[in-house]
Amino acid sequence: MSEGADKESKTEEATEKKIRDTVEKGKLPVSKETGLLASFVAILIFAVFFAQDSISQLGMFLAIFLEKPEAWPLSTAPDVIELYQVVFVEIAKILGILMVLLVVAGVGASVLQNMPQFVGERIRPQAERISLSKGWTRLFGIQGFVEFLKSLGKLGFVTLVLVFTLSGDIRLLLSGMITQPAAYALTMRSIGIDIIVSIVFVMGLIAAVDLVWSRFHWRQDLRMTKQEVKDEMKQSEGDPIVKSRLRSLGRDRARRRMMDAVPRATLIIANPTHYSIALRYVREEDAAPMVLAKGQDLVALKIREIAEEHGIPVFEDVALARSMYKQVSVDSVIPAKFYQAVAELVRIVYGNKPQRKGIS
Repeated sequence: MSEGADKESKTEEATEKKIRDTVEKGKLPVSKETGLLASFVAILIFAVFFAQDSISQLGMFLAIFLEKPEAWPLSTAPDVIELYQVVFVEIAKILGILMVLLVVAGVGASVLQNMPQFVGERIRPQAERISLSKGWTRLFGIQGFVEFLKSLGKLGFVTLVLVFTLSGDIRLLLSGMITQPAAYALTMRSIGIDIIVSIVFVMGLIAAVDLVWSRFHWRQDLRMTKQEVKDEMKQSEGDPIVKSRLRSLGRDRARRRMMDAVPRATLIIANPTHYSIALRYVREEDAAPMVLAKGQDLVALKIREIAEEHGIPVFEDVALARSMYKQVSVDSVIPAKFYQAVAELVRIVYGNKPQRKGIS
């Protein structure tokens, strides 16, 4: 009941992050029917392009073996082993090519669906893999029911294909039994190709449907609840409360650094209580006046308070203070447009250095 309710609550499409994390864990949509189709295609390629010569050679070998059994003495164990070796080599010539084709087809089907990647998570022991409840769900859940229907469909189809194909070729099959072994093997090949072609055609339809279904079902399983989407956004972008707190702490640290720098200022430009800009200029050190601190309202008053404690001149210029506050940055030189106005104030500071505390 709870699982059904949980699935109903998953109304949101999976986010890119969840899809990326799922792919990194190796949980990708896989169509088993596509791999099976690739195997049948490999068998068809073998039957059309390689089987004729191989079957002819095997037929000739069997003809010689059956017509001249005296050529193969079996009186001793080495004789039996030699016979087994000869038969094994002849069969391996056929099966070797087929096995290579099957391996290439299997790898190709897997690569076409998903690019291969090493995922340690897939080989890590997990308790859910031996869980009875999870196993029961896999066997008798929706996915298990779909797999069961596909298996029944494939079994029924193969049965029908064999019945129709063999019913049309039954006379050819029976007449071939009185022909030479090599010719009869080619007859079997022809019938086999007809069967495989029919199987490949229908398996192609089944694989196409299964490929679409596997990806659709994979997307359905990845669906998220609205709360999961919100939680993921908080994790990826940061909790708004935490981000606000961090910004506040950052502003506090920057404010403390400014206040610590005010005592080194050469002069303060203020708009009596609303704005304050602390500037430093030493002829031997600086090419242009540097902004040490700036502030508005309470911060501006604090800058003036520190300046007065350290005897730093405060110049009240409403227009200049307002304009500079909007255009200057802390720890940067002032823009060139303010050079002339600030230079006049600097000359006053250096001209009145002995009675510095009296300037305001």
